[in-house]
Amino acid sequence: MEEIAAVPAEIFDERRRAVLVALCDTFVPSVEVDSGDRIEREFMTRAASALAVPEQIEALLAEAMSAAEIEAIGGLLDTVAAEGFVDAPLQARTAIVHGFREADPDAKHGLRQLQALTARFFYSLPDAAGQNPNWEMLGYPGPPSLAPSPEAAPKTIRLESVAGTEATLRADIVVVGSGSGGSVIAARCAAAGRDVLVLEAGGYRNEADFNQLELPGFADLYYRAGLAASEDGSIAILAGATLGGGSVINYMNCVRTPAEILAEWTGYGLDGLDTPGFITEHQDVVIARLGVNTEATRQNATHQRLIAACDALGYEHRALSRNATAADDPAYCGFCSMGCQHGCKQSALKTWLQDASDHGARCLVGCQVDRIIVAGGAAQGVEATVTGPDGATTRLTVNATTVVVAAGGVESPALLLRSAIGGPAVGKNLRLHPAQLVLGTYDDPIEGWNGQIQSALTDHFTDIEDGFGFLVEAAGMHPGLVASSIPWDSGVEQKQMMARSRWQAPFISVARDHGAGEVVLDELGQTVIRWSLDDPVDERMIRRAHIELAKLHHAAGAAAIDTLHSRQLGWNRGEDFDAYLAAIESAPYTPNDITTFSAHQMGSCRMGSDPETSVADGSGRLHDTGGVWIGDGSAFPNAPGVNPMITIMSLAHRTAERILAAA
Repeated sequence: MEEIAAVPAEIFDERRRAVLVALCDTFVPSVEVDSGDRIEREFMTRAASALAVPEQIEALLAEAMSAAEIEAIGGLLDTVAAEGFVDAPLQARTAIVHGFREADPDAKHGLRQLQALTARFFYSLPDAAGQNPNWEMLGYPGPPSLAPSPEAAPKTIRLESVAGTEATLRADIVVVGSGSGGSVIAARCAAAGRDVLVLEAGGYRNEADFNQLELPGFADLYYRAGLAASEDGSIAILAGATLGGGSVINYMNCVRTPAEILAEWTGYGLDGLDTPGFITEHQDVVIARLGVNTEATRQNATHQRLIAACDALGYEHRALSRNATAADDPAYCGFCSMGCQHGCKQSALKTWLQDASDHGARCLVGCQVDRIIVAGGAAQGVEATVTGPDGATTRLTVNATTVVVAAGGVESPALLLRSAIGGPAVGKNLRLHPAQLVLGTYDDPIEGWNGQIQSALTDHFTDIEDGFGFLVEAAGMHPGLVASSIPWDSGVEQKQMMARSRWQAPFISVARDHGAGEVVLDELGQTVIRWSLDDPVDERMIRRAHIELAKLHHAAGAAAIDTLHSRQLGWNRGEDFDAYLAAIESAPYTPNDITTFSAHQMGSCRMGSDPETSVADGSGRLHDTGGVWIGDGSAFPNAPGVNPMITIMSLAHRTAERILAAA
């Protein structure tokens, strides 16, 4: 058995632990195969428990879940155990899992979570040498290079530190969140001579920390380690949680805000967005600072298939503009969702935050802001909890009369809700740009982990529902995320599908959502995301997106096509393709029946002129609380329908101007 260290945990008794082991070995079983290929034999006979996956899951639950959530999982294990699950053969265990998934929505949700965790650990858990034994079968190379030394990649952002059980700091302006919006506001205000303090819940990591390993990358750089999802499991949430925010891990797709969106938002009360001044004074400045260009854009095998499909169907397409330097090397770009190890990605960390630091701004990492202090209807600062490298915590008070809320579309409204400010619209109108993925399997190797993650798109479907529609792009392929998302009819079939990874290309759609979700707090004050596919326009668009993605793969010559429905919905060359499209149209799209992603969280603290339907005015200042400003994508009046980084930064650049004028 390969030696991969387990993390001990004691949240389940022996009986529940035995059920968890049996479940994991049902999701990823040991299967004897008659094969002369050693690699295939070892892969098929390797069960989840051989890599200590149950222990890893238990440790993760112990660290990430509340006692009530852990007991809910324990109750699910008890229910499964009542069916004689532990001692049943694999085929019977598989049937029991399907029985619960089909009969009980809560059990379906819980089992889907455990299955996804099992797959993610099995395919991405590294050993001491940074390797996983399953990669050999998949043809996955693992990290293509070693991280530079700290001396070769020094950390140059100015950091603040605190110690003891309590501490107090002061600043002219405190910025909560260091991502695309907060970094721009920090830079502009610091350059104007203001004393700026940036508070970031994540850590400070740069090239020397980016080891290009999927599982550690999610743990270090993503919100809730990349495991966040809506309350009912309808959508997975991918967001940054590190100094520099999502700009450190995003795919560098730099798209200007469409003119029709700027005109629409002007009608909400965001004055001047539809004028040339907004473009020249804000958007052009942002694009120039990021070094956005197309010269460094190169198409990998996935995008070559996408372009070929567009050409065959007569769809226009274009190369992406990216915030990458000319030194950008596609050989390493497939791993930049775990941080750009070579420093080519011009993220907020390397641009606006560095500018802010150079002008005297300070950043404090590991800082969770609990609430905004308000007196006399105006901001007085924030209260926060700082966790140091040794795990010790400090209760921090920051005295500041200007507070910028830029913690992202999920955590910005949560902060306002905990602070009891912002009015009735706080947390409402959450837009997520729901993304769908359809896999095509080709005759020649694709190796979707090679080359730039995104480098081409088509706008052909962006206006199919009266101004609403979807972009078609592509994505990268890494084993853990793929395995946790693809269909599971049985452990054997999923292993067989994973074995085709080298030949698979993922096409994705990114929709401009018509309906909205919301962010609320639970009884413990923890953030809860509510989003379901209950808007009829959105449901039609998502069904249409699956159909069009399948058509694109078919036009590109795919030998097989698979959606990400929880039960396999696939097509193989020679089968009736029209019948397959009809099956996609009629398939279920209810919670936990289809994998849907969100990489863009927006609109939950939106700007507008009406305090009943918006949180902040057209400049970004809260309607009901002086000195508090919204400075991230949560300020969007609705979804822009394009990758939002340029829009976030441009609006933040504008908001910073208003903050300086008001101070």
